[in-house]
Amino acid sequence: MLFKVAFIFLFSISNLYAENLKNCEWDNREGAPCLTISKTTNASKYSELGVNKIVISKKEIDLINAIDINDVLKNIVGLDVFQSGPKGQSTSIFTRGSESNHTLVMINGIAINDQSVTDGLHDFGQDFIQNINMIEIYKGSNGAHFGPSAIAGAINFVTSIDYINNYSISGFSGKNNSLGANLTNITDNGWHLNFSGSSNISETGSAIADGSEYDGTENFQFNLKTEKWIEDNIKLRSLFYSRKTVTDYDGSATDEQGYVSDNRFNTAQAEISHISNKTENDLKFHYHGYDRQYENSGFLDEYYSESLVLKGESKNNFSKNLSFGYGSEYKYDWGSFENRGSYTASTKGHVKDLGIFANVGYKLNSNTIFSIYGRSDNHNTTGTNQTYKINFTKILKAIELNLTHSTGLRNPTLYELYGSDNFGINGNTNLSPEKSETNEFSLKYNIFKNLQFSSTAYRTKIFDQIESNSAYTRHENQLIDLNQEGLENEISFFGNNKKLSVYSVFSKSRKTNGQAQSRRPDLVYGLNYSIKKIPSLIGEINLNLNYKHTGKYVDYDGSKNSKQKSTDLLDLILTKDFLNNTFSLKINNFLNERYEKPATYSQDGRSLIFGFSRSF
Repeated sequence: MLFKVAFIFLFSISNLYAENLKNCEWDNREGAPCLTISKTTNASKYSELGVNKIVISKKEIDLINAIDINDVLKNIVGLDVFQSGPKGQSTSIFTRGSESNHTLVMINGIAINDQSVTDGLHDFGQDFIQNINMIEIYKGSNGAHFGPSAIAGAINFVTSIDYINNYSISGFSGKNNSLGANLTNITDNGWHLNFSGSSNISETGSAIADGSEYDGTENFQFNLKTEKWIEDNIKLRSLFYSRKTVTDYDGSATDEQGYVSDNRFNTAQAEISHISNKTENDLKFHYHGYDRQYENSGFLDEYYSESLVLKGESKNNFSKNLSFGYGSEYKYDWGSFENRGSYTASTKGHVKDLGIFANVGYKLNSNTIFSIYGRSDNHNTTGTNQTYKINFTKILKAIELNLTHSTGLRNPTLYELYGSDNFGINGNTNLSPEKSETNEFSLKYNIFKNLQFSSTAYRTKIFDQIESNSAYTRHENQLIDLNQEGLENEISFFGNNKKLSVYSVFSKSRKTNGQAQSRRPDLVYGLNYSIKKIPSLIGEINLNLNYKHTGKYVDYDGSKNSKQKSTDLLDLILTKDFLNNTFSLKINNFLNERYEKPATYSQDGRSLIFGFSRSF
């Protein structure tokens, strides 16, 4: 019934909003831009070439029929996704074997960290993808670009206007489905107005291994965006995004009764940009707030945080060989939480950070570029700290070489500074930030026009890690460092209507005392394959196949740290385009692998998801 009502409603409104969006080109003042372009913070025309960035477009997201962010990130080379159960459950991302709180998460280049989280990590399990137009993934220390917390890298969600009006329905039952709609209108006076919204319901099984109950999640999103050229070279943008996710959690690996979370997130952005032949100037105002509540056996745990950001940046093309940029960012964070019940903990406070950054890119000759990036952050508890990045790019016909040295830092969270719990752990306002140094070498070789090989070797050292001391009385900077090293290889073939990429990752994450880091597999390999227009009995269809082998790793199994088994996961997606309609069938975990990732938390077996979308 839910599918039928939604289908009738969306089909009827399609005729009300249908509009022929013509003149499709980037920065078109009157028509609809057909490209989403996002430029990296603290990078200019030539220094932009020294940025290691993976871009996942809206089209690529739709091709794999992604429902949440994890559906996309799990296929990215160098990222390991650990979700404590089915969709909606708590999820951590480990980038190149680093800590889960060393990956900075942003919306349109602004950090959206939750200050009421004890260790500063972002929960990717709450992020569903229907309102995201592009995902940018930066691997390696990126403090010089984005500021604190980008020790291992950064992930940026881009929410520009989607000019393809559409609605979509997918799922396989009333308790497992997704609905989405996107509507854009260009008014007579030049305003570009965009609305998108979605709902997601999932209930497939228990979060804990061998559980008997069903844990589910309900997610609702609303997104309103506007754009307008007020003069030939001045553009206004605004964004309002709201998300609510209600999820059933389990209390622990042995407690299935668990609790229910009500997780809400709201953000608003306003931006003004000035563009000329040689300069780009941008000013952003940003606000976001988290409101999280957990009902646990009659007790209510409450978590709140808010952030205000003002960010300005200028990018300049000084000459045909030199570009530079500079800017500043002020961020104010406030947060508090109260955890009640058998375990009690609380904190309350605020932090301020003022960042000043600049970059220079110099083109030594037609195939050699040298870039340097720097940033200084003044934090109200840790003081002034600098991060920098140096890149050398050399192009030799079909070969591109990159050498990079970069640094990063993570400031302590409010809990690490001011928090307390019933075990006696207290905050420490004398903490220093965690810091990192990374050396990276990458090679890209276009063997033939349609065959490309790429390889990246990296080595990272992280020091002054913040952990509780041996007496469990307060947080301290540890003397034991963390070393990471790895080799990422990928070979890609591009043919007519087809693409095949095969990859492997060899990595090692160890403390300097020899202890292996939990949930860090040493070996990962896989392939991504897509082909369009395969002849069949129902006409031409499209196929996408994603396979990933994750090797053994150490994890806590409820009693001790032990080796967890390797996994082989295969997802298969079939799509059929007919007029303006797309029909899809997605088979998740095609091999029906039964596994726990992390240990003691079960993952879904094979499942079928049917989908339908219509563009108008």
